[in-house]
Amino acid sequence: MARTPRDSGRRLDTSDGLGLAVREHGDPTAPTVLAVHGYPDDSAIWDGVVAALSEKYRVVTYDVRGAGESDKPPQTEAYQLEQLADDLARVIDAVSPDRPVHLLAHDWGSVQCWHAVSERRSADRFASFTSISGPCLDHVGRWMRAKLRRPTPRGLRELITQVVFSSYIGFFQLPVLPELAWRTGLLPKLITTLERFDPYAAANPTRPALSDGLHGLQLYRANTRARMSKPEERRTGIPVQVLAPNGDPFVSAPLQTEIAPWVPNLRVRRLPGGHWLPRTRPELVARCTAELVEHVEGGAEPRALRRSRVRPGRHHFQDQLVVVTGAGSGIGQATALGFAAQGAHVVAADIDGSAAERTAEKAGANATPYCVDVADRTGMERFAAHVHAELGTPDVVVNNAGIGIAGSFAGTSVADWEQVIDVNLWGVIHGCRLFAEQMIARGEGGRIVNVASAAAYLPSRVLPAYSTTKAAVLALSQCLRAELAADGIKVIAICPGLVNTGITTSARFVGIADAEQDRLRRAVKRLYRRRNFSSHRAAAEILRAVQRDAAIAPITAEARVGLVLSRLTPGLLRAAAKADLTPH
Repeated sequence: MARTPRDSGRRLDTSDGLGLAVREHGDPTAPTVLAVHGYPDDSAIWDGVVAALSEKYRVVTYDVRGAGESDKPPQTEAYQLEQLADDLARVIDAVSPDRPVHLLAHDWGSVQCWHAVSERRSADRFASFTSISGPCLDHVGRWMRAKLRRPTPRGLRELITQVVFSSYIGFFQLPVLPELAWRTGLLPKLITTLERFDPYAAANPTRPALSDGLHGLQLYRANTRARMSKPEERRTGIPVQVLAPNGDPFVSAPLQTEIAPWVPNLRVRRLPGGHWLPRTRPELVARCTAELVEHVEGGAEPRALRRSRVRPGRHHFQDQLVVVTGAGSGIGQATALGFAAQGAHVVAADIDGSAAERTAEKAGANATPYCVDVADRTGMERFAAHVHAELGTPDVVVNNAGIGIAGSFAGTSVADWEQVIDVNLWGVIHGCRLFAEQMIARGEGGRIVNVASAAAYLPSRVLPAYSTTKAAVLALSQCLRAELAADGIKVIAICPGLVNTGITTSARFVGIADAEQDRLRRAVKRLYRRRNFSSHRAAAEILRAVQRDAAIAPITAEARVGLVLSRLTPGLLRAAAKADLTPH
């Protein structure tokens, strides 16, 4: 439990006669980022973040009272938020007396910073605030009351979840027992156990010091009961960014992020990771913080900040970057236009460059065309690199490009197999591999949407090659959904049924004469027209599936019924597959 000794830097006196250990890093003339740690940590939790930020900014850290090298008062009242905020103000006055600071805080550090930034008399001392896993206690009290005042199933579920998450707070109010749990090692073991669910924590686990754990209990005893029972209305107008880890076992995302009524200049970024994000993902925390600081200091607002803005009437995909392959026509074009209508910047990619340009023109100024053959590995690598260099990492990638092929297995040549596999399967593999790498490196999750087909789970004697590739896309999507979940990347398989698109005229029927092929194409086209399910309806379903993070999204009624039957009565579907359903 012991920590490696660190340079205590300089010491500052508090209003009640204590000493705080303060450390300064980087260029003293640069904008100041003041990082405030939580419980049961000391300022060492920021070491990785400091290393990344201090190349451009002046970064100041300090051990809050009761932690690290700072003094540790025994009285509970010495840990009240008013006193903590006063300590914060004294640090600011000492390190940046003439220039507002950018706050970066975690856990109880965020709790005390919320208290400080919502005080009108000191608002001009803060340029921005990036908060991680630490809500304003007054906001918490009001959030809980709002859930009970206007109960909904979702709201009550969120409230109950948070109450369960916060049960340890009640335990910390007890005398003697919490201290005993620290001294016997039970609480450190619990922290270690919870971190096992965070894939990022293994390389940099939390090692709380016994002294920090014992003295920090007074934070809960001095503040939580009073603030929760009589919450004030605390507001702040400074730019606020909330980094909400999706795997935090103590502070749920809704509790941290549903604060727009009190924070009008709010940005919310939901990130993969657990509670101790500053320790486990310091580069990500540093980058997110730097983006806000740079913008507040006069720089351009990057897409990441624009898409995280919380504004009334904002579309779900506003300011996101969406890549759609096969966007020149059909479902791909309709999907690209649907995302563009929601405020996304769309990259419309197609093997037909003219078709891609027409889609981009229809989408308006918020679209970029690109000509690429998804079966060409080198071409796809150039495409992914171009998107990243010119526009950034996509938030959503729709691997839609595909071709149709029908006919018997015996009538399907090796060349036919190679073509359909190259486009329908390798095209999806290329898109998943290249853009997933970018999403993982960015560290903020994303969505990969793979367009399969109801033919993936509905066997047919007339679609062996097409069904095989689409079944492979479905299986790939399910495997990737499991693998990439830890990185916050959702993989969604779209399974359309009979959708009236241009594929009906471009699909090939192998092993038959050209005249017969034309007749079959016309017959299929009539069938799809009678079904009358448009590509725009399919696109609307795709956008809904992405919004709700569906694992498998069957599009059209027959696709939904087929999916149910494939799970309940697969034998019946195998028997039906023997029928020759070629249109006449």
